[in-house]
Amino acid sequence: MHRHRDLCERAVDPLEIAAGLEARGVTDRTAARYRHKDVFSLAEEMYARVPRTGDPVEPHPTAPPGRTGPRGTWAVLALLPGVVGALTLFAVENTSGVSRLTLGCAGVLVVGAALRAALRRGPLRAGEGPPAPSTGLWVWWLLTYATLGDGLLSEALAGGPDEAWSPATAPLLALAVSVAPGTWCAYLFMAGARRRLATSRGLAEFAASARPLLLGCVLLFAVILAALLAGAGAVLDQDIDYAGTTSLGVLLLLSRLLAAHGRTHAPAVVLGAAAAIEALAVSMVFAARLPGCEFAGAPVETLVDTAGTGVVPAIACTVAALALLAHAGRTLTQASAHAGPDATAGAAP
Repeated sequence: MHRHRDLCERAVDPLEIAAGLEARGVTDRTAARYRHKDVFSLAEEMYARVPRTGDPVEPHPTAPPGRTGPRGTWAVLALLPGVVGALTLFAVENTSGVSRLTLGCAGVLVVGAALRAALRRGPLRAGEGPPAPSTGLWVWWLLTYATLGDGLLSEALAGGPDEAWSPATAPLLALAVSVAPGTWCAYLFMAGARRRLATSRGLAEFAASARPLLLGCVLLFAVILAALLAGAGAVLDQDIDYAGTTSLGVLLLLSRLLAAHGRTHAPAVVLGAAAAIEALAVSMVFAARLPGCEFAGAPVETLVDTAGTGVVPAIACTVAALALLAHAGRTLTQASAHAGPDATAGAAP
């Protein structure tokens, strides 16, 4: 109690002490040394024995403040990437030559700026964790592969590339538009977790109620993204790789949701692994052209012959998304990820 006295004095309920102890590395095994069956039981005794000082503290709101709700500024900013992306594609499709290339490059920069503005506020705002500079590099690689990778792999397997191939712009458009529903799904999860934190009677009960909430929000986003992909494919008259692009969208959402709660290491590692798988697949095809290395491209060629070029990003991003979902199911369902005034920093404007 002496070591954690500051936590006990400002706590408004035992669960906040339990969440704080958990965040500081106190486990049920530690609680057993003090003759308590779990951290929550220990927190209850600490809450009862340490007097609160100063003025009464208002309980934390069960949801982010009203100005961060669905009508907040972040909800409007989340629409910017989709709007700018659609305008860019419209301009590119109606021009040619140098003008088309110039508009395309400028559009990418503007969409990137709009995305940065959208992620600086709202539920997906970066948390207090240590930054992972490599994350941005892996994201750009994955998005570039979603646009050009399947065409490059197809040309490489045919002995090329001998000429330029058309980029797949429909996945990029759908991903840009999905920033808005992804942000709203993140808000639903964070607000729902705060409500469950206020009503839970223990850490285990909160974790059990938060897991299906996380899974439901992720599935909702995946369904919305699949619908956006269908619409983008119909408008742009392009074939859509639903598995690869949907899993990529889920992977990016989970990465940003973890970053919003200060967990940046795992997203960087998983995104890097997915990018490495895609790069390895293309490299193996080109390596097969070297004397004596014909066997190198056989696995990729067999997979492509069986399921098409979209199988590479589908495998890479699906495995990565499942791994990150499992990690999020452990970390984002801890009370320490949502308790205290700083927990909603990602949701504040």
